[in-house]
Amino acid sequence: MEQATNGKLNKKLLQKILNFYFIYALITLIVVGPIFYLVSNKLYEEEADEDLHVLKEQFHAFTKDELTIKEIDQWNKYNRDVKIEKFTGNLKDSLFNHSYYDALNKDNEPFRVINSPLKIENKWFTFSAKINMVEKENLIGSTVILFISLLLLLFLGFFIITKIISSKLWLPFYKALEKLEQFEIDKTTSVKLIENTTEEFDRLNKVIIKLINKNSSIYKSQKEFIENAAHELQTPIAIFKGKIENILQRKDLNEEQFKIIDDLNNTTSRLVKLNKNLLVLSKIESNSYTEKQQVDLYDIIHNQISFFKEQANSKDIDININCNEKVIVNANPFLVETLINNLFINTINHNINCGQINVTITSKAILFSNTGVLLPLKTEKMFERFSKSNPSSKGNGLGLSIIKKIVDANNWSIKYSFDDSLHIFEVTF
Repeated sequence: MEQATNGKLNKKLLQKILNFYFIYALITLIVVGPIFYLVSNKLYEEEADEDLHVLKEQFHAFTKDELTIKEIDQWNKYNRDVKIEKFTGNLKDSLFNHSYYDALNKDNEPFRVINSPLKIENKWFTFSAKINMVEKENLIGSTVILFISLLLLLFLGFFIITKIISSKLWLPFYKALEKLEQFEIDKTTSVKLIENTTEEFDRLNKVIIKLINKNSSIYKSQKEFIENAAHELQTPIAIFKGKIENILQRKDLNEEQFKIIDDLNNTTSRLVKLNKNLLVLSKIESNSYTEKQQVDLYDIIHNQISFFKEQANSKDIDININCNEKVIVNANPFLVETLINNLFINTINHNINCGQINVTITSKAILFSNTGVLLPLKTEKMFERFSKSNPSSKGNGLGLSIIKKIVDANNWSIKYSFDDSLHIFEVTF
């Protein structure tokens, strides 16, 4: 199919090739057609000239010496295309085209004429012979029709070759392209391409498989490293945070020391959260949460709403839940809970003082809308890891990335919009 990119129409490779064939054939018709006509006309005239010279030579050989001036009128009467006429004064043979009226056909017809000087009884006359060129025009017309027919057959051949034969020849290329379009490094384990004997396509398949295997290996190594690192960091981070919290309980700390340790505790809390999110992302990508069951979205929100209202109170944010019925989805409970948590955290962190959060649940979607900056967010890298719409935000930039991974894992969709000064995230089931 043709697709539009940057306002321009992209055409398939075979269509472009076919267009070049058509342009080439059209140019050939425009250039070669007139040349062919002129050459054919020239050859036909040369053939007519030879026939006229033969008539002249036959007249000189068999008639001239026996013909008298008195017999000229009688001779002209019985010869339709050969005449003895008054001398034109030209002592050289002349060949030219001329039209004569044909009384039988009642139409002017083209002729090829030869005028040659002739002496009869020592008096100059002009020998004139003509050949009808109607057959020439018919022949050239038929030839032109044949020529055009051949070009049409050429067009048809180009079309058949391009659409049928070339399509089969290029099938491995299109299949490889389709596999690349469907390939997802975090989901696809292997890619099967069509084996063929064409050297270029065979090289292409080998390069694609090599590239995919190499990148899959690198991705797997990075994922395992992140997962292992997150696991290994859990214990030392927990111990470190516990030690800091114990120090915060001491009463011999002055105000400056308390502030420094409290900052360390907050940073450690962020580190704990970052480590937890990286571990969740890694497990989602490795399909660790495959167990699914019927989950009630309202129950999950109802069970956690008190915690999030407490979080929202620090900014005097009002949370409104709109749900008229139970909404059941078939998904992993942990992932659904994580999805709801991250949506709530995102709407709270990026809200304003005395703002609002509206949560609407329907049978087909769940919508989180919140007040915030009065401009729409940039969506290009919104769901990428460590991407932040506000660089000064205290978040780690993984919340929306986790949301996107959970949505993709369940074959759902998520979209962002900005309407009536509200930022809206809609997850469609």
